[in-house]
Amino acid sequence: MTSAPGDRQIAVVAFAQTDHRRTSEDLSEVEMLMPVLHEVLDRTGLKTADIDFTCSGSSDYLAGRAFSFTLALDGVGAWPPISESHVEMDGAWALYEAWTKLLTGDADTALVYSYGKSSPGSVRDVLTRQLDPYYLAPLWPDSVALAALQAQALIDSGDTDEPALAAVAARNREAATANPHAQLKEPAPQGDYLVQPLRTGDCPPIGDGAAAVILAAGDRARDLCARPAWIRGVDHRIEAHGLGVRDLTDSPSTRLAAERAGAFERPVDTAELHAPFTAQEVVLRKALRLGDGVVVNPSGGALAAHPIMAAGLIRIGEAAARIHRGESDRALAHATSGPCLQQNLVAVLEGEPR
Repeated sequence: MTSAPGDRQIAVVAFAQTDHRRTSEDLSEVEMLMPVLHEVLDRTGLKTADIDFTCSGSSDYLAGRAFSFTLALDGVGAWPPISESHVEMDGAWALYEAWTKLLTGDADTALVYSYGKSSPGSVRDVLTRQLDPYYLAPLWPDSVALAALQAQALIDSGDTDEPALAAVAARNREAATANPHAQLKEPAPQGDYLVQPLRTGDCPPIGDGAAAVILAAGDRARDLCARPAWIRGVDHRIEAHGLGVRDLTDSPSTRLAAERAGAFERPVDTAELHAPFTAQEVVLRKALRLGDGVVVNPSGGALAAHPIMAAGLIRIGEAAARIHRGESDRALAHATSGPCLQQNLVAVLEGEPR
């Protein structure tokens, strides 16, 4: 589904997130999540009983136990019984499901949340479980090594170089100084190579965090928010699973998702890109045809805070929040999952004319 059919329009009416931290070992997932859920509900004046549908995104691999998302429901309140769903993906995909649910007319409001604690284990090892289980996963190539292959391919093709990647990192970190929730809020040196050509500054921080948004339809959205961020289109596409059959310097799935979501119909003024590595921003800017006039990652992006399973939802939330505040009129939000931008979701949001 690419755009809202008929006259039923859905908007993001509230967004909240944690202060992202290197570790939250003193908090359980529920304790980390509950303040965010209270905050996002308070922004609209809604109570849990007013929510027609709830959808969450998280990963059992991070939590280290099966069906870990059921524990997080303690933070939502599952009694009296609620209409609830879960995706083993970033919360951006939970928002996609909730948006579809509201389009059917079966619900008028939805709560979407996601969370991830990356600090307890080795994220680089955990993410190898996303790979093809027969040929790649047994080799245990970690996420940084695969991103380095992509970065080197871009350098070899002439699309970028190491100083340009350092400039991407510096711009994102500078933008994060205005974001009170960012994990890294000050300029940082590029540091040593992790996997050449990627240095520490080219890679996302490891940290814990959560985020939540509320969706509402039609006049309900206008009642709950002074300037709703209307979702004009959402689309999700996937690259081939095998890295060897892909051109790592390009992202056709991102381009197609953007086209189907309506991103190319009119220029956007803001783009929140889920680019955990500097080289991936280069790929995404090209695929999304973003010119110099577009404000990219005013929040600091995933290079300033990257809570796995929440970072993509945060991109949508940050784009919506700028529309709420009147700082943007038409924004693009992007989320990714898998190695080297394997899966890509694009959402286009607009505010009503001022």
